[in-house]
Amino acid sequence: MIYIGIDVGKNKLDCLWLRDVLSEKVKTKVFKNHQEDFENIAQWLMKVTSAQPEQLHVTLEATGIYHEGIATHLFHLGFQVCVVNPARPKEFAKALGVTHKTDKADSLLLAKFGYQMDPKRWTPEAPEIRKLKALIKRIESIEKDIQRELNRKEQAEIADGSSVVIKSIDNIVSVLVKEKERLTEELDTHIDNHPTLKKKRHLLESIPGVGSVVSRLMLSVLSSHQFEKAGSVSAYLGLIPRIRESGTLKGRSMLSKVGPPNIRAKVYMAAVVAKQYNPDVKALYDRLKNRGKTHMQALGAAMRKLVQICFGVVKHQSEYKPQIV
Repeated sequence: MIYIGIDVGKNKLDCLWLRDVLSEKVKTKVFKNHQEDFENIAQWLMKVTSAQPEQLHVTLEATGIYHEGIATHLFHLGFQVCVVNPARPKEFAKALGVTHKTDKADSLLLAKFGYQMDPKRWTPEAPEIRKLKALIKRIESIEKDIQRELNRKEQAEIADGSSVVIKSIDNIVSVLVKEKERLTEELDTHIDNHPTLKKKRHLLESIPGVGSVVSRLMLSVLSSHQFEKAGSVSAYLGLIPRIRESGTLKGRSMLSKVGPPNIRAKVYMAAVVAKQYNPDVKALYDRLKNRGKTHMQALGAAMRKLVQICFGVVKHQSEYKPQIV
């Protein structure tokens, strides 16, 4: 296997071939991060290495949307593509004592990471999953815009602002609300048009505490990642406990809060409902409270339990059945 590292930027891609691991001899070239240059990257890699795509192991970081174009292009050509969480190479660099931070150093680090750690191969998301995520993201953006306008209206009313200003805000909010409703309907239609997505949403909504909003979000999460166990989903969403203790300092456990905060916020609201109406979540919450845990500690565990139940019904393709009778 031949190891390649690609440092992804918004406008450029720093490509590096790790010719020799021990001496760190390399071959580098910079390309534009544009569709028209992707084939040039593939041809350059095959030419300088004299290798076929299946022999080339390419490692790059997940950087928002900027890695998707080149990763997808190389994948379809048969390259061994690995898209890794940026936190992993960062920890790897610390372990190696790497202090330099340049585009070339980063691409070298990624190539070495691929060689030593052999990360899991990446596959692009199906088109229906990409559309699902895009619609959810757009709806969330509109929700933020609505809240911002409502905040402005409140400020205008407190300051006894012009009626013209308040009417303008009302008009904008009305347009945004209608657009949110239209996109939500489009999202639901998209899910219904794909039997696999439709079934998964039905299974998720069989769980007390999981409504339409959370079912869409968890559908997005569980369909776009290959989680092997429920704990991995909890870790991805930042719901695993983090204990802060050092010497005589004894702190309470708290959620790690890494991962997407928008999904975590929605799961929080779902857990508030689930601790009352979901038998398994309620039993866990009550048990922890009786053991002296704080409300937030117990609720954090309830969030984790709810996510694990979501993972379970989708994995086993069966509706929710309470374990507590």
